[in-house]
Amino acid sequence: MTNNIAILLGWVSVLFLACSGNEAFTIDGQIDNAGNIKTVLLYEGDRKLDSVFLNEKGAFRFRRAASHPRLLTLEAGINRYHVILQNGDQLSFRADLTKDSDDYEISGSPLSEKIKSFAGTIAEKERFQEELETAFASQAAGLDDTALMNLRQQFLQKYRERMQQYTKSAVQFANQHDDLAGFYAMSTLDAELAETELIAYADRIAGRWDDNARVRQFLEEMARLKRLAVGQPAPDFESLTPNNQPIKLSDFKGKYTLVDFWASWCVPCREENPNIVKQYHAYKDKGFTVLGVSLDGNPGAWMRAIRDDGLEWTQVSDLQQWGSEVVGLYRIQAIPTSYLLDPQGIIIAKNLRGPDLEAFLKKTLD
Repeated sequence: MTNNIAILLGWVSVLFLACSGNEAFTIDGQIDNAGNIKTVLLYEGDRKLDSVFLNEKGAFRFRRAASHPRLLTLEAGINRYHVILQNGDQLSFRADLTKDSDDYEISGSPLSEKIKSFAGTIAEKERFQEELETAFASQAAGLDDTALMNLRQQFLQKYRERMQQYTKSAVQFANQHDDLAGFYAMSTLDAELAETELIAYADRIAGRWDDNARVRQFLEEMARLKRLAVGQPAPDFESLTPNNQPIKLSDFKGKYTLVDFWASWCVPCREENPNIVKQYHAYKDKGFTVLGVSLDGNPGAWMRAIRDDGLEWTQVSDLQQWGSEVVGLYRIQAIPTSYLLDPQGIIIAKNLRGPDLEAFLKKTLD
């Protein structure tokens, strides 16, 4: 009788394990040449979900439940590896920390294997960014303000050209992989440079993967981005001039208006001001004007900067700095930021600086 109970319990255990295998995913991993790295971390976005210690052979294991496919990141030292896992997946993973983060082995998760096919493209983009930053820092040393601004424009153009190529690659990948692997590729794009592509993609996947937190967050962000996209009416707001006169953005309808978010303490803003002054004088009689919106908190510094930089156009500020309502309304994350509006108050361009602003105005107004 005892033996029969033992056999029965054994079969129940096997049955339970077989069923529970579909109620969780596992990651069986191996990290070679880990050096001083003792742990592997598991993230979903910026949120750390779990961490495990490497054993003496560099092996590790995660086991977690996922009610829906989840875009996750394994982190070992400075290397990050992206995967998509759902219940039932049994992922086998191996990486060598002396190699690039796109050089790893993976199996047991079809979506994760698709991501790996795009990992090399991401790694190339990241290497380019690092090389560009290093080259800029090296060449910028000792330059005066004018030379520094010109160098910044040159490097910005290189960055834009490279990101255009990367955007095309991500869009092509997403078209070929109409699943969460394609979503992952699109989520790596620069929203400022790939606004049109991202908004179109968000419209395309709306209503899908509603149970995925990353997708919901992406769609919410794209909805906010769409509100300020080229082709949309610029949100109206009211603020005060240095003489405490209320001014509304809608007061400027009838002219092409550059809404320039800046501050007296912002060095790149002050460096760009001579260019805006030049364009203002060149086109103010052709239907162009500027509305300066300052994120200053000190009225004296604000007014001195207006005078010193020769800013003749209308200036407004509530002197609340980053606490200003307009910061949230226009999703200002850094300055300078600018929006160019047509006479109807529709956004027609964003963040045009230096020769880009001049070229756009010449094409539009000459």
